[in-house]
Amino acid sequence: MDAAQQEATARARELQRSWYGEPLGALFRRLIDDLGLNQARLAAVLGLSAPMLSQLMSGQRAKIGNPAVVQRVQALQELAGQVADGSVSAGEATDRMEEIKKSQGGSVLTSTGQTSQTGGAPTVRRVVREIQSLMRSVAAAGDIIDAADSLAPTHPELAEFLRVYGAGRTAEAVAHYEGHQS
Repeated sequence: MDAAQQEATARARELQRSWYGEPLGALFRRLIDDLGLNQARLAAVLGLSAPMLSQLMSGQRAKIGNPAVVQRVQALQELAGQVADGSVSAGEATDRMEEIKKSQGGSVLTSTGQTSQTGGAPTVRRVVREIQSLMRSVAAAGDIIDAADSLAPTHPELAEFLRVYGAGRTAEAVAHYEGHQS
């Protein structure tokens, strides 16, 4: 690699750091390790070609052009954290990766006039996963629990909401959601 290529790669990695929080090579290697994937499987889940993934990892390309792929990366990061903290089993992670692979991006909570891929209304589980994803993008589970503990004496319902959606399992959140519908 000549000096110009090295400079371009360094610039691309710096852009990746500003856009994604770290160079994509490091981020993708961590996902591969944490989720037990290889590059081809990661590319398939993200909806990228293997050569495109390689170019992003090496810094030959700086930006992920498709917003849905960026959302899948974020979903995989969340999933890797849940596997690491034990809240999601390896089997559940495999199922979730298939869901992530099929996702078109976008939020069921903010999109207007859109429905889930099945053509009907978004499922309760999907709405709950969106709420969980949003909360977990704001703070780590431990911080959410700390906030819930602080709120519990004066606002027990809010504390419960934080615990269930911010740090609980999806099944618990689905039950909570269904229990609070009129």
